[in-house]
Amino acid sequence: MNITHAIALVTGAHGGIGRAFVADLLRRGAAKVYVTARDTASLADLLAGADPRLVPLVLDVTNAAHIAQAAIDAPDVSLLINNAGYAAFQGAMAAPQLDDARREMEVNYFGPLALTRAFAPVLAASGGGAIVNMLSMAALVSLPVAGSYSASKAAFLSVTRSIRAELAAQGTAVVGVLAVQTETAIGHRLPEPRMAPHEVVTDTLDAVEAGKNEEIAAGPLTQGAYQAFTADPKAFQARFSSRLPHPAR
Repeated sequence: MNITHAIALVTGAHGGIGRAFVADLLRRGAAKVYVTARDTASLADLLAGADPRLVPLVLDVTNAAHIAQAAIDAPDVSLLINNAGYAAFQGAMAAPQLDDARREMEVNYFGPLALTRAFAPVLAASGGGAIVNMLSMAALVSLPVAGSYSASKAAFLSVTRSIRAELAAQGTAVVGVLAVQTETAIGHRLPEPRMAPHEVVTDTLDAVEAGKNEEIAAGPLTQGAYQAFTADPKAFQARFSSRLPHPAR
């Protein structure tokens, strides 16, 4: 897919990896980028440059009415980037209640699934286009310190593969992005070293432009981690299973 003249929609565009996606899309010549957030006030800095290619939209990916309206307001999208995410950093057993685990599933699994279902006809009308799903290495390796987050990303990986198979007939490529700790609101809670957001985004958009239709390991730290995982998955899991959450008080 050629990003020059493409029309993209980015969820969670206000910071971190989402903001890096917007910058790189513009640099590559995207014709329009719908930048979305639950509160468009959080996009003020992003919009301060007054680039006419940026179109703000209110979008909470857990809100069915917002999703339906986004599909109406952005009928020309050819590249959907499911970037919004949430992590409570709680253990599956140590968490005092399940509210955060349910929110992780809503934001990290049900939200992007619902958005993809809403935009599949839009992408088909554009000739197929592409979808980017921001996963995590936690989709492959469970981190007990973030147990329910890991579960939500594993579910997202599984449905990403199903979406890819189901949308193949309409020519839609689906890139699943595996990434390790990155300098974002979520990633800063993980140990150093951490990647810069642009490292993840550069590899991701390169994959989109190369016509990839698979999972990719984005960024050099992720590539090293993925090689270690594929060499010995059990040992890699054992290494991270020692990172336990603090018991609930």
